[in-house]
Amino acid sequence: MPAPETLPRIRRRLPWERIGLAALAVAAVTVGVLFVDLESHEQSEYGVRVELQALLDSWAEAVRTGDRAALAGIVDTGAGPELLEAEISRARALRGVPLAEFGYELGAEPTVEVPGEVSNRFGDDPVRTLTALLRYEIDGVDEAPTRKPVTLLVVSRDDGWKIASDRPLPDSVSTTWRGPWDHGPLDVTTTATAGGRSMILAHPDTADLAADIADELPSAVDAVSKVWGADWPKRSLIWVTSSRDEFTDLVGTAHNGDEIAAVAISDAVDTQHDRATGQRIVFSPAAGSRLSRQGLRAVLRHELTHIAARPRTVDGSPLWILEGYADYIGYRSDDGASVTGADLRRIAPNLAEDVDLHGAPSQIPTDDDFADPDRSRTAYETAWSLATFVAEEYGRDQLTALYRALADGPAGDDLSHDFAATVGASVDEVVDRWGEWLSDRL
Repeated sequence: MPAPETLPRIRRRLPWERIGLAALAVAAVTVGVLFVDLESHEQSEYGVRVELQALLDSWAEAVRTGDRAALAGIVDTGAGPELLEAEISRARALRGVPLAEFGYELGAEPTVEVPGEVSNRFGDDPVRTLTALLRYEIDGVDEAPTRKPVTLLVVSRDDGWKIASDRPLPDSVSTTWRGPWDHGPLDVTTTATAGGRSMILAHPDTADLAADIADELPSAVDAVSKVWGADWPKRSLIWVTSSRDEFTDLVGTAHNGDEIAAVAISDAVDTQHDRATGQRIVFSPAAGSRLSRQGLRAVLRHELTHIAARPRTVDGSPLWILEGYADYIGYRSDDGASVTGADLRRIAPNLAEDVDLHGAPSQIPTDDDFADPDRSRTAYETAWSLATFVAEEYGRDQLTALYRALADGPAGDDLSHDFAATVGASVDEVVDRWGEWLSDRL
């Protein structure tokens, strides 16, 4: 006989179970509300960022075209006339600069709270800080755009977001980069070099130095290529500054415009693909009065060497080879003639005096020697003499090979492999023969 059909049993819910189910229902509703609020907030923030990027696009277009009316509509009236005048001056200075690109990109939102004393100036309207990146490319010189940080204070008015300031808030770690166009009118000088068009941006009061640089630039590019090789762009963008503030804005606080004539700078460096963006040579305001024509030639070739070698140079590589190699090319005669004792005393007077008093150096200069104000000048001269000796004794190509070997990053104490693989001699042998070479010439 078939088994009787089993009927389901109905169990009564206990009181605590009814309470638990009710709590779960409430939690589900709460989570749903939270998700709706979060999604709404994200959509709202996305909309704000779209509006802010539109503000940045309008700003870039107004600066690039010199549209005074558009700039007046972008700058908040509560910012005062100084900001609008600065924007108009920037646009005027940029008028003669050939730009392949000029724009602003909205960066990550900083976690900087706007102080009450700042936000109170704008009443009840929302105020926030934002980080933007100035993206620009000089036509015919740059191979890719470079990017620089800009910190903005913006306020939301009835007719949209406005720029209230382009300076970081007090006590903020944010920065705003200033270009040469932020420091007055610009004269643009172009000159043909082996890689195409090189360019010098200078202010009217530095026109004479800019003209001298333009005269020297083609031969300087050729001089670098003769030693380094042709695997670099063979053109450059050069900025000639008129004030210490401008020099600091362009190169940072690590370099003193009163102490040096020029410095080579760059932004992103990709050593894997031999590429560097934002490479410039920046002349200090003191360069025009300090440099003779011969000194200008040496400085320009030195800095161009850094430009050529930068994509192959890892940060932290030994300074003696980086600076000694650049000085070797900087001071090298066009006919490649050997250095004489008179040359040594003219180019390296501190080293010559040390050799006279204490004998030839017995070791390679360390990075600490370059960092010490009392020893740095002698360190540069010593590095130049060592690089020059290697080129004369073992060959110019061998010196370049040694540079490429040592520019891979911080080196240990043992350089034997790199020296043996490039110049075919041990470090001790090179140092000993270098000392004899110095003593003989001095």
